Amino acid sequence: MKQQPKAPHSATIWDEVETWSRDRLESFQLDALRHQLARVQRTSTYYQRIFADAGFQPGDLKSFADLRRLPFTRKSDYVAGLEAEPPFGSLAAVAPGEAVRVHFSSGTTARPAPVLWTQADIERWADLYARYLYAQGLRRGDIFQCMFNYAWFVGGLGATLAAQHLGALVIPASSGDTERQIETLFQYGSHCVIGTPSFMAHVAEAAERMGRDLTRSKVKMVCVGGEPGASIPGTREKLERAWGARMFDCYGALECQPIGWDTALQLGPTLAEDFIYVEVLHPDTHEPVADGERGVLVLTHLDKQACPLVRWWTGDMVVCDRSVAPDGRTHARLKGGVLGRADDMLIIRGVNLFPTAVEDIVRGFPGLSNEYVLVIDSSVKDPKTGFLTGVKLRVEPDATATPDIGERLSQRLREKLQVRFHVEVVAVGTLPRTVHKAKRVVHE
Repeated sequence: MKQQPKAPHSATIWDEVETWSRDRLESFQLDALRHQLARVQRTSTYYQRIFADAGFQPGDLKSFADLRRLPFTRKSDYVAGLEAEPPFGSLAAVAPGEAVRVHFSSGTTARPAPVLWTQADIERWADLYARYLYAQGLRRGDIFQCMFNYAWFVGGLGATLAAQHLGALVIPASSGDTERQIETLFQYGSHCVIGTPSFMAHVAEAAERMGRDLTRSKVKMVCVGGEPGASIPGTREKLERAWGARMFDCYGALECQPIGWDTALQLGPTLAEDFIYVEVLHPDTHEPVADGERGVLVLTHLDKQACPLVRWWTGDMVVCDRSVAPDGRTHARLKGGVLGRADDMLIIRGVNLFPTAVEDIVRGFPGLSNEYVLVIDSSVKDPKTGFLTGVKLRVEPDATATPDIGERLSQRLREKLQVRFHVEVVAVGTLPRTVHKAKRVVHE
């Protein structure tokens, strides 16, 4: 059952559903789940088989705990569904003629995977994005410069639709052509820019080289997504200083747009709980974890039509907070954003290390550029077992760096993370820049 969007009714709230009591919200979710599961069973050949194998009927859903009778849906299941019923797969719940849009995964680890959207899906997507941009401070008449890539990447068109839906004037700039981006935001007075954290860092560096002070522009909001960044304190502080604007985390994935975005309070992405049912589970036992404990985020669509997902294993490690926010919003938040990928976690002598923890320290350490890369090679592995004994970290200095910066950084990392780092300080410009998603861990 789809929740109809409401018109804005306060200075900060786009839709009254954002402030529903937890009881009312959960009652809505349970009813929406029943309707959604019944529809999925009728329309998706993949879930017809999954439900039958589990001996599950949508009418069996009496409580949220009953959903755990169903298995997770993983990326590998989606890919297998594409092979079973090409080209759009067995998870699709509409015929191609009922869809109006298809977006594709980046294809960096597998063949690009298509995800269909109906017109209702598109309208829901735009309204949810608009909700979050409104919560962050964008208003009708503001100028919105979209620096997300439009070539295949899902974020560009989604952000554009949302800003238009809200009533902002959109500059669909895409990524790249950095000097023109900078001149454009100054010439036309952009109030909000959106892109990946890596590209925003790149733009800040380029502006400094050009002698353009971004803090003197009219940009008041820097929205970022596509990779961790805005919820990492060191990255947020560094980019907010460079831009002279507030930075907001925008979390989504191709298969589930959106998941949750920061509000003006910057307390972590607020989940769209009227669009997705959220589970946070222990990565090994798959049992629910308590608020405040780290677990893997698992999502079920409540009203997605074209490619609905049931118990989608995101692989993202998060910490959930379901307390009511100071602004009255009741939907759960992710404290610290996405902490890392469950499969990206490095284990060094028994210590669990996520790349985002390293980024926080590197970005907050004076004397360094925005770029860094973690290197896994034979020099940081035990020759007998192959287990990691440390991590190699490459960084670039800036003009304020001292000769001992590598040694001091290594010491700080060891103190904070209890892991041995081999810091290599390389010449400025050595590390790759990106206009899209940065690759921070490499294997050599």
